[in-house]
Amino acid sequence: MVEVNRFLENPLITPDDVKPFHRGHEVIGVFNAGVAQYNGEVLLLLRVAERPISEDPAIVKASVVDFSSGEGKLKVVELHKDDARFDFSDPRVVLYNDSDRKVAYLTSLSYIRIARSKDGRRFTIDDTPFIYPGTEREAWGVEDPRVTQIDDAYYIQYSAVSAEGIGVSLASTKDFVTYERLGLIFPPENKDVAIFPEKINGKYYALHRPVPKGIGRPEIWIAESNNLLYWGNHQYLLGLSEEGWDSGRIGGGAVPFKTEKGWLAIYHGADKNQRYCLGAVLLDLHDPTKILAKTEEPILEPEEDYEKNGFFANVVFTCGAVVEGDIVRIYYGAADESIAGAELSLQEIMAKLHYR
Repeated sequence: MVEVNRFLENPLITPDDVKPFHRGHEVIGVFNAGVAQYNGEVLLLLRVAERPISEDPAIVKASVVDFSSGEGKLKVVELHKDDARFDFSDPRVVLYNDSDRKVAYLTSLSYIRIARSKDGRRFTIDDTPFIYPGTEREAWGVEDPRVTQIDDAYYIQYSAVSAEGIGVSLASTKDFVTYERLGLIFPPENKDVAIFPEKINGKYYALHRPVPKGIGRPEIWIAESNNLLYWGNHQYLLGLSEEGWDSGRIGGGAVPFKTEKGWLAIYHGADKNQRYCLGAVLLDLHDPTKILAKTEEPILEPEEDYEKNGFFANVVFTCGAVVEGDIVRIYYGAADESIAGAELSLQEIMAKLHYR
């Protein structure tokens, strides 16, 4: 196994550390953060999940951003637990019973907020959101950002959630104060997009994860682009195992980074019991559509109490890492509730790769 040095300060950020942005709401999760290094600081682009507080245990409240009048306005709906149309068994979503439309509402609304640190361990958190739902395709929230630096620009890929499904949008910033929305780059149903930090043979590349509703499984694909906005030449990249830690679903995690032997991508996988772990795959430096090697066992798995217990138990999930020499510092969501950090040896990860 790869030696994992979890931060003594873990969990680094919990819901109690974040003030709610919405009146009458509570923060129930701060997790799955994109990571950037800027002006001598480590920035975590936190996914913050808030839900409206319900004083009545028989009522579940859900928040959406309503764009029917043109400008987005927060709307809170009330769902009664005795309403036979709904299934409340999953803490993350309210499902329709006996309907072709599966998801009725999310139980929380997510947006992106920035935490800043000089040492990568102690963070101060901005008081207001950085990226907040701003279009109809984001009405149910913006989630799970990845951050890719290309020259002096930082490109933020994030899940855009609406009643029509989950797609992936792109924004860019140079100062993490203001940003430009560049639009939806992968339509529903897709997520876990991670754009490589440089062109390869004149093309940009991105990992993505379509979610087939009929034939097919939730597995990792790769696409290319001339301009970061329009993506094509989609190719199947990495599939599920039949049994084991990555037999249920897999998807991109941190933005791939370059090593002497290839592009190393840390990805997440879940088994059939929805236990999420992290693994690594090595892609060819000159043709990232080619897999050279991958880990057969997880490099990080839920072991600590804050990873095994929380809003959604038994989850470690990364959207970003910082690489400094032989140290790979992974920031990860723990149990869909808090942010934690760990350091691993790059050499040890590389040694655990099984070449094809």
